[in-house]
Amino acid sequence: MTIDEFLGALDALDASALALIASASTPAELELARNRVIGRKSGELGAIMKALPSLAPEERRGAGAAVNRVKSVIEAALALRASAVAAGGVIDSARDLTMPARRQWKGGRHPVTVVIEEVEEIFRELGFTTALGPEAETEWYNFSALNFPSDHPAMEMHDTLYLGDDTLLRTHTSPVQIRTMQRYPPPIRILAPGNVYRRDFFDASHAPMFAQIEGLAVDEGIGFVDLKATLTHFANRFFGATKTRFRPSYFPFTEPSAEMDVECRICHGSGCSSCKNTGWMEIFGSGMVHPRVLEAVGVDAERYTGWAFGMGPARAAMLRYGLPDIRLLYDSDMRFLEQIAG
Repeated sequence: MTIDEFLGALDALDASALALIASASTPAELELARNRVIGRKSGELGAIMKALPSLAPEERRGAGAAVNRVKSVIEAALALRASAVAAGGVIDSARDLTMPARRQWKGGRHPVTVVIEEVEEIFRELGFTTALGPEAETEWYNFSALNFPSDHPAMEMHDTLYLGDDTLLRTHTSPVQIRTMQRYPPPIRILAPGNVYRRDFFDASHAPMFAQIEGLAVDEGIGFVDLKATLTHFANRFFGATKTRFRPSYFPFTEPSAEMDVECRICHGSGCSSCKNTGWMEIFGSGMVHPRVLEAVGVDAERYTGWAFGMGPARAAMLRYGLPDIRLLYDSDMRFLEQIAG
């Protein structure tokens, strides 16, 4: 056999072997193809290699390299086809190939995340920046600096989750306001989003762990009229034109204090379980920052005034999407989330 005939036989084997391997659809067929092409006793490649001694000595080195190349290509093709067969390339008569494929849910942003981002964007247009703080706090940041009396019920273990003698899981994001005023001089305009923790029952409108967003503005000459105008502007931007109302309230860290309600988007004012049959749903607690809070962080209460507010984005999401039960937002039910994912 001449060198040209030898190389021609290798090329022919290369092409026929690849076609044979590609046609194998079961592990058994693939093993038969392997034995036929590169089997030790009856393989076609071995039969061609028997002609090596008949070649001229100077031609054997190149012929041997060609044999190794073809063998590597065949072995790679066998390995690739074996992976394809194992992954489902096997034709199984027991399978119903007419069944539709399983559709995978690609995911999306959670409704509460969508609300937080939109709230941040609305207030960013009004000059507010975002501030963050730790979820594990001390009593001073969570209560004392915010003018809570030492015997306030919120400081009891039936309301607050304590981690130690003086550490707890924050019950609101108001400690971020304290930390910000300690760090930066007025004027201040911040939003403080984050998770908070309370010993609450898990019902249609409450959860023991939930997201909260608070806002703080401290400057010279600002008053309650600025607070009311800002929150009303937000409500109309977020919900569209809507009815709002302010009710007198009490918070230790603000004076005067008020709660702002919007018309329930679920029952449109007629009354339902989500709004406790009032036709209104509270979205903000708010008020003018108490002078004692300003004094606790070293801000001159004679020169500066401030106002603050807090809201639960989960409750806003309930209003936005018309959800009757806040637990829908925590159940991780893909069927529900898929309907409203942004």
